Amino acid sequence: MSSTEVARTAVGILGNVIALFLFLSPVPTFISIWKKGSVEQYSPVPYLATFINCMVWVLYGLPMVHPHSTLVVTINGTGFVIELVYLILFIVFSNRGNRLRVIMIVLVEIIFVAIVALLTLTMVHTTDRRSMIVGTICILFNIMMYASPLSVMKMVIRTKSVEYMPFFLSLAAFGNGIAWTTYALIRFDLFITVPNGLGTLFAAAQLTLYAMFYKSTKRQLAERKQGKVEMDLAQVVVTAEPMDKAQNGGGGGVHEVRRT
Repeated sequence: MSSTEVARTAVGILGNVIALFLFLSPVPTFISIWKKGSVEQYSPVPYLATFINCMVWVLYGLPMVHPHSTLVVTINGTGFVIELVYLILFIVFSNRGNRLRVIMIVLVEIIFVAIVALLTLTMVHTTDRRSMIVGTICILFNIMMYASPLSVMKMVIRTKSVEYMPFFLSLAAFGNGIAWTTYALIRFDLFITVPNGLGTLFAAAQLTLYAMFYKSTKRQLAERKQGKVEMDLAQVVVTAEPMDKAQNGGGGGVHEVRRT
């Protein structure tokens, strides 16, 4: 194995580790869902998007589609299983309407990838063309997945708060983008470079926003905490006043004593 292959493998393994952290990051959310017995207002969209994204990347990494991409298959195969578990939990703890909707979308995604795989493997006869077709689909789904934090970034700019944009998740996304972009550049792979390069830029933008609004977020949280303390004290005072009046009025009554 050449030094280039060794470097590429090492970077790919690092990318697997970082991506695994990203896949496992929603675990606390699903522990909360499990304990409450309800998905409440959580959206299944991120998990549905990641689910189909993992499936198309597993297809892309198969030897008969794009040779020498074992590390792409391992991490996306793992991600597929993890996202499937998330979706099963989401289905179990959703109401009937959401449950049916999620099941239908999952089935459509599986059927779509199965059709792409069948047509690609039976009608296209070279790995170069198979890579181009599946890789183009991968780019589209990956860009959609990486673009999903744009709504959160918009909220951060509007509220000047990074409260709902976890720092370590953004940092891991940045590291993941760098690792897989590097992996793709060592032996150039356009279909991995483009989406992960964009993912790196999106994550870098999130980290920039975090640096810009970190202090204002701390200030807002402190003011909110102080306001809550003052409100609790006010409620204690208001509650205590009627009790004092009741005690003072109740002790001054005159009781008639009858003699027999």
